[in-house]
Amino acid sequence: MRSYDPDLKPSWKKPKAVPEIPADPDLVVEEVTTGFCGAVIRCEAGTVTLEDRFGKHRVFPLEPRGFLLEGRVVTLVRPSAAAPARPTRTASGSVAVPGARARVARAGRIYVEGRHDAELVERVWGDDLRIEGVVVEYLEGVDHLPAIVAEFGPGPDARLGVLVDHLVPGSKESRIAAQVASPDVLVVGHPYIDIWEAVKPSSLSIPAWPAVPRGQDWKTGVCRALGWPSDNTGAVWQAILRRVHSYKDLEPTLLGRVEELIDFVTAP
Repeated sequence: MRSYDPDLKPSWKKPKAVPEIPADPDLVVEEVTTGFCGAVIRCEAGTVTLEDRFGKHRVFPLEPRGFLLEGRVVTLVRPSAAAPARPTRTASGSVAVPGARARVARAGRIYVEGRHDAELVERVWGDDLRIEGVVVEYLEGVDHLPAIVAEFGPGPDARLGVLVDHLVPGSKESRIAAQVASPDVLVVGHPYIDIWEAVKPSSLSIPAWPAVPRGQDWKTGVCRALGWPSDNTGAVWQAILRRVHSYKDLEPTLLGRVEELIDFVTAP
């Protein structure tokens, strides 16, 4: 006797197979029914928890064809319980040194403008900085830079590197940087109004950073333009920071400046 496929539907009526994707942490997907888009933060038996860019959590069942990944329908499955492979690179792209202990802090320092800048540098270069013994502090505003340099007293064995926002010719920042320039002080900067802009829009699932009219608070204007909560920019920043996993999520302009500062402070 001949054997027949029990499914007698014509091929054009059969649903196409979709890939099964492990619901690994930080995988960004969209739930097909609600349109909720977020990163995987937890996967348990039969459910997955997503976190959107505002820090909101939602739990969804692991149903077939239940999610979109980069616009394609997929089925999320629970990841295998195999032990994770040890990373061979740090978030900055440097070769990882497993088991390395933090070096005693150098006399030299790197200063950045504010807390958000410091958190971003720690996020990407933290492992490298601990191995090199470099401490990062923040200015709480570039206006304080001359006083900080005077108090620090930089020298050949205690170099000072400074990262400044919006360091463009003719700006207030460039004039202050010129006041403190010396062989033992390196001031570099990026062209962005705020460190938020150094995060690639593609890492945040937005088309671009919006233009904010002059005279308006930049962070507030950005939040309003993108439909983000504008009454708590600190919480928005934490949601942005969680989307930064490595140097690949940052603009090359910032990467080069930070690497330059680390080389300057650690040079023999």
